[in-house]
Amino acid sequence: MILIIDDDTAVRSSLTFLLKRAGYETKAVAGPEEALLIVREIAPQLILMDMNFTLTTSGKEGIQLLKQVKIFQPDVPVILITAWGSISLAVEGMQNGAFDFVTKPWNNELLLNSIRTALELTRQEKEQLQPLNRNEANDKFRFDKIIGKSDALMNILSTVSRIAPTNASVLITGESGTGKELIAEAIHTNSQRAKEDFIKVNLGGLSQSLFESEMFGHKKGAFTDAHIDRTGRFEMANKGTIFLDEIGDLELASQVKLLRVLQDQTFEILGDSRPRKVDVRVVSATNRNLREMVTNRTFREDLFYRINLITIHLPPLRERTEDIPLLAAHFADNQTKINKLPKVKFTPAAIAYLKNQPYPGNIRELKNLVERTILVSDKTTLDASDFEVQNIHSQQIKDKTTFEGLTLDEIEKQTILQAIEKHAGNLSHVASALGISRAALYRRLEKYNITIENK
Repeated sequence: MILIIDDDTAVRSSLTFLLKRAGYETKAVAGPEEALLIVREIAPQLILMDMNFTLTTSGKEGIQLLKQVKIFQPDVPVILITAWGSISLAVEGMQNGAFDFVTKPWNNELLLNSIRTALELTRQEKEQLQPLNRNEANDKFRFDKIIGKSDALMNILSTVSRIAPTNASVLITGESGTGKELIAEAIHTNSQRAKEDFIKVNLGGLSQSLFESEMFGHKKGAFTDAHIDRTGRFEMANKGTIFLDEIGDLELASQVKLLRVLQDQTFEILGDSRPRKVDVRVVSATNRNLREMVTNRTFREDLFYRINLITIHLPPLRERTEDIPLLAAHFADNQTKINKLPKVKFTPAAIAYLKNQPYPGNIRELKNLVERTILVSDKTTLDASDFEVQNIHSQQIKDKTTFEGLTLDEIEKQTILQAIEKHAGNLSHVASALGISRAALYRRLEKYNITIENK
């Protein structure tokens, strides 16, 4: 049974009709007193709850009721109903244990999606499913691009297998090079949207001036350089999944615009004021600490709660050393196939050496080390010394500061490349280290045709 709590008769009737038509049993009450009588006795499957029950709009009654409900029924998911202007109130509700929030007037399909997601995730928690093993993962799911079998990785894949079929928004965190994009792809390919598009957007590479055009599209003539119509990324991702990479690098002004489309899944194309509907699942990723950014007011708290219904943290490679031999063998096989070279083997000493490295660049750094060693050594059996030589050589290149004989442009390019290598491709850190803005860094990347390898 779904419990509806709202003092507006029309709202109760509308929600009751919608949910009964969707196959749910409902019970609707007008206020906190009636609601508490019910939750003291039985546990509803889910609670839909308004935030205001008097003529005031402070929402204090709603927050108080939420806290009381969570005392009696801590495991029942609660979805809050609030006005767009009261999103800060909804955020406070999320902090007090609410599952999600919707704004009035709500979109019926979005509301039903949120209800289905809440019920499915709650069911899975009650079942307390055991983590997958590698064989089960290979047999039941499409995880072929993800290499490894450590406990840490299998716990992640177990989570992915459970949440992929839902429409829950997912935030993937972890250091650069840990494989966040691969996990995002795995969520999509194991979802009900797998036959639709998986659209990737690097938000760290979007300036505020380009954000709306890139994400929502524009009509010809919408601004000076708009010579043709452009389809935005959200429209491309309709019915599929949009992957918002480096979301922690998004500027505050753009965060507001993103929140609106994530909230009600509508947007406007530049040059066309007609609202467009879109049906997308949102998966985001960052190597930054968003909670700390929220505290420092550099990331919106309401956006933070909108994107992280589920959080998946990827550990650094140094914390899953069991996977290093498998990853190294995988990269070696790929490299030899691409270059039509004989298969390569690793000595036990080589494996021990690889497992003992700190890898600040994580999987990407291991991949580069293996591939570089294969190409330079020209051997079919690699020992620890072969990898050690390449590691030392790489460090010498990074530390080298002499630019004798180079032009100013060449010096600038080499300095940028060294900063990118040092900061594992994190453009915010690169710009800060170079003492320039992110926008200035993007112009130089374009000038020197420098591309950043995806996570």
